[in-house]
Formats: sequence, structure tokens, C-alpha cells
Amino acid sequence: MTTLRTAPVTSPPSPSPGRRRVPAWARVLTVVVVGVVILSVTATLTGQYQLTSRGTTQAAVLLLLPILFAGLGGLWSERSGIINIGLEGMMILGTWGAAWAGYQWGPWAAVAGGIVFGALGGLLHAVATVTFNVNHIVSGVAITLLGMGVTKYLSTLLFEPISQNPRQSPRVEAFETFSVQPVADGLASVESQQRVLLSDVAGLLGGLVSGLTPLVIIGFALVPISYVVLWHTRFGLRLRSCGENPVAAESLGVKVATYKYIAVVTSGALAGLGGAALTLNPGQLGYLEGQTGGRGYIGLAAMIFGNWRPGGLLAGSALFGYVDGVQLRAGGEAVHGLLYGATILAVGLALLWAARRRWRAALIAAVAGAAVYAVYFSIDTVPREFAAYAPQLVTLLVLAVASQRLRPPAAIGVEYRRGEGD
Repeated sequence: MTTLRTAPVTSPPSPSPGRRRVPAWARVLTVVVVGVVILSVTATLTGQYQLTSRGTTQAAVLLLLPILFAGLGGLWSERSGIINIGLEGMMILGTWGAAWAGYQWGPWAAVAGGIVFGALGGLLHAVATVTFNVNHIVSGVAITLLGMGVTKYLSTLLFEPISQNPRQSPRVEAFETFSVQPVADGLASVESQQRVLLSDVAGLLGGLVSGLTPLVIIGFALVPISYVVLWHTRFGLRLRSCGENPVAAESLGVKVATYKYIAVVTSGALAGLGGAALTLNPGQLGYLEGQTGGRGYIGLAAMIFGNWRPGGLLAGSALFGYVDGVQLRAGGEAVHGLLYGATILAVGLALLWAARRRWRAALIAAVAGAAVYAVYFSIDTVPREFAAYAPQLVTLLVLAVASQRLRPPAAIGVEYRRGEGD
């Protein structure tokens, strides 16, 4: 008679206290605190107090919304394995749909119109990529071109007789703004005292609790909602499995095509909501040809910067929105001040990596900091032409830095036909 020998069960070694992983919330909080301190020091030393003013933060919030919605749309689509480079076209469709519905029935109708028109673009992308297995990039580019052409035709047909301009819609009614009181007034009082760091924090926080609209609340709420749905529900697990291993998912009974359709249509609806945010922006209040300005692509970049996670996506959107808000509120001089802040950040990273004996990274950060400071020292202001493209430049730099730690879904962009796992 033989007996089976089993190895003794041992518990995995517990990590040593010195190597214990820092919680995600602590890392995020550290990054936020360091960023606020750098902005405060920069504003004090350069005299560019617009960098931390309430008005700049309010502008940044309004400008990050379209990017955030587009990025969330990309997140839903690409987590299911479908690359959605057509976010820009879906956002364009959303701007027109929001203007058309908003002109007739008000701001909430504009939100619904943007969602519906964006979802139609997402549905077209799903039909092309899921049903007919068209290359995802080709389909996305085609939808962007189609969105531009369709909205131009519809504007000429429906808006020109009213606005006398084929490139612009009539004015759309906006949402009323509100503030969180008495917090907003208290922060405004502290900001006016011009105390180093304290007033800067008050200005940044004040912009987050004043001049709000329902779209701002919806935008920030969709971040945790997307996280809970995609990472803490059966539906989300099945959807993400389609982007990681669709063959294994189908073998377990997951209807891969159905989940991909749901994800891509939701992606288009979110991008269309970003278009509605542009249409209802107090500075525009209507459709204007070309008003998306590449924000669909920037939203895609923010999603990649966030490593296909909602929290990182929000951080990327906030970064791009802030830079855009700074250049719109204060122009080239404030962007010039940001170069000084970038120098401080580069020096800090060089010292941190040197302390960890990561000499190559420390050298690169030191060289980059020296180059940025040389630019800062050699000019008095950033030319208007360059300042206007500051968000796009930040996009390229951030993606270059973040490219080493990215982990996209394993089966993203892979053409899949039902029954391949049989």
C-alpha cells in the first residue's frame, strides 16, 4: 500500500517592515501635497499668483471635464479590448447633438443630446470592430472624419438659417452655477490675505467648491462609479476579461461580443458627454466648428497616463486642464512661471533617485532640469503661439515619462471572432 506524501503547508513570509508597500491613497496624497508646495513656491518666487488663484482652478475644472469624459470613454472601450481612437469624432458628434437639443429644450436636453449622438458614434465603431473585425485604428480615424463631415453638413442644414453662420449654432442656455457655502467664502477670505502656502492652498481649494455646475458633479462622480462598476462587480470582471483573454472568457460562458458592444457604446456616450461639456462651457455656450481642439486625443493620452485606471485618468485630466487653464487665464507669463516649477520638480526627482542609487534616472532628471531652467532664464515670457499648445506639449512629455510603467489590457486591439477558442 502506498501513501501520498504532501509537502507541509507553510504560510508565505510576511514582508519586512522596511519593504512594506505604501498604500495607493498615501502615494496620491503625497503627490498632491508635493505638487501644491511646488506651485506655492513657484508663485511666491516668480510673482505669478495666478498659478494658485481661485479663478485659475475654476477654469481648470471646466477645461478638464471634456478631457475626463473622453478619457473615461477610452477606459471603458479599451478595458474590453477595443482601441477607441475615434473619441475625437464621437466628441464632435456630441457637441452638435448637445447644441441642437439644448437650443430647443435647455441644458439637460443638451446633456442628453450629447450622450445620444456620442453613443451613435460608439455604436458605429462597435459594428465595425466587433461584428466586421475592421482594424480598430482604421475604424477610429474613419469615425473622426465622419463626425467632422456629418456635423458640418447638419450645421449648414439646421443652424445656418437661424444663426446665419454654417459653422456655429445659436446660443444655448447654460446651467446655473453654485458654490459650497460657507466654505467658499471662508477660503476666499484666506486667499485674499496673501499668506505663503496657506493662501495658495485656499485658492486652489476655493476653485473646487465655487462656480460649480451639475456637469462638474457628474464628471467627478463618474470616476468612482466607473471604478466600482469595472473592478467590484461581476459585470465589470467579465467586461475586463474580454480585454485580457477573450478566448478564456468565452470558454467560461461570457458573451464577449455583447460585452464589447456595451463597452464601446458606453465609451461613445461618455465622449459625447464630453462634447456636451464643451457646448455648455460658459465661454462658448453653443456649437462651434473645431471647438473640440483635439481634446478627444488628449483624453486618450490622459487615460494612458493613468495606466488604464480611473484615478490615474483623473490625475492626468487635472494636469492637462490646469495647464490649459493657466495659459488661458494668465497667458505666456504664467506658463513661463511653470517652467520654474518644472525645474524645481526635476531637481527634486534627481535628488530622490540619487538617494535610491538610481543614477541613470537621476542624471536624466538633472539634465532635464538644467535644460528647462536654461529656457526659463533665457526668455521673459513664453510666446503666445507656444503657450496655446502647452497642454499638447505636456501630453507628449508626460507620456514619454510614464511609458516605462504602463500595463495595457493584454488583448487590446486584437481582432476576435466568436468561437476562436473552440
